[in-house]
Amino acid sequence: MSSEEPCWLESERNALSDSADTIVAVATPPGRGGIAVLRISGPAVPAIAGELLGALPEPRRALLRSFRDGAGELIDRGLALYFPAPSSYTGEHVLELHGHGGPVVMDLLAARLLSLGARPARPGEFTERAFLNGRLDLAQAEAVADLIDSASAEAGRAAARSLQGELSRRADALAEGLASLRTHVEAAIDFPEEEIDFLADGEIGRQLATIASALTALRAQARQGQALRDGLVLVIAGRPNAGKSSLLNRLCGRDTAIVSEQPGTTRDVLRERVSLDGLPLEIVDTAGLRDSDEPVEREGVRRAWAEVQAADRVLLLIDDRYELDDADRLGRARFPAGRVTLVRNKIDLSGRPPGLRETADGTELAISALTGAGLEALSGYLRASAGLETGGEGLFSARRRHIAALDLAAEHLGSAEERLAEGAGELLAEELRRAHEAVAEITGRITSEDLLGRIFSSFCIGK
Repeated sequence: MSSEEPCWLESERNALSDSADTIVAVATPPGRGGIAVLRISGPAVPAIAGELLGALPEPRRALLRSFRDGAGELIDRGLALYFPAPSSYTGEHVLELHGHGGPVVMDLLAARLLSLGARPARPGEFTERAFLNGRLDLAQAEAVADLIDSASAEAGRAAARSLQGELSRRADALAEGLASLRTHVEAAIDFPEEEIDFLADGEIGRQLATIASALTALRAQARQGQALRDGLVLVIAGRPNAGKSSLLNRLCGRDTAIVSEQPGTTRDVLRERVSLDGLPLEIVDTAGLRDSDEPVEREGVRRAWAEVQAADRVLLLIDDRYELDDADRLGRARFPAGRVTLVRNKIDLSGRPPGLRETADGTELAISALTGAGLEALSGYLRASAGLETGGEGLFSARRRHIAALDLAAEHLGSAEERLAEGAGELLAEELRRAHEAVAEITGRITSEDLLGRIFSSFCIGK
């Protein structure tokens, strides 16, 4: 959803929400449409509703009302819905006004609300207030934005599971296990007169192993959820006439790029976003890689190499009718290690069967961009490259922030096992504390204003 600001909106503020303020924003995308929704949240909502509508609407009922300016002139006529605190999205009094979807109508209505004491909402401030008021935890709040921005149906379902609390429940269970173990260890340190060598007790080691196993499983699923959310940047590279543009068109399902027998047709970078078997992809078609004295083509080749270096995965296309020569092998060495896959295209002309095979140089795929042969194997390979297992049932949406927190927790948990083996009780307790804090950051049980500012500033206005 666009964060384009209408004319009445002040510049974005960086401070966290002031709960004493009443905020307002258009919650629907800018532009013209059948309807538009304006959302108001805060303590002054009942008073503002009384001034604007003549009376506070009955809670949770859509009522037809007239929206009037300060002089009593009609601005619009539409639906008003009132949600009293704490039973609302933000946990505060919330009023939604559904009017006709014209920018002028929304600007006039928003200006009227500002004159009644509301202020413009920052990006993500409604969801931020829902978090601060305990209506959502931080992972659920992030899932709101992920659901809006979902690039595939599978990613949307994963975001919905996170919004329902699947990631939060898993993280909370892990945090609870760490908290319980911390309590046991710290109590034993604080009461040494019990004369129990708790470090030699195998129970701590067993609990550590159980927690480590649960953390490993959660990290694996979180990585899949992050892949569903972010997808892959996939660069198609190779010599001229290898079939790069044909493959782009095949993956997109339409004629996005010009296909010609003439070498060097593609001069610039072409980008398309698609969902391939549930995996969001940003596909980048590039100029044919070759030496050239022609300035425009030379610039296209330079840009192609820049895209190759930045890609998550590179498909290096070759015409399967010709074997790799020494120049090809030397050129392949320029590609990023571990991120390039050789794709033998035009098997409809060479006669090679489609599919995937492992060679001494790595994985190879045999396809025909013209007929679509081998595309199913390519799709499965890309999903596996992104860390997605077949199916994806039960996956939840996750972000790089969550992965980093879980990785940090795993690092401290590994150090805790080392401290246990050394018999260093105080250091063991410290590593468990740090692991616990890292996991708790996922849901916001432990967090900072800086983190909240970074997260909610990425949301669209009105959400």
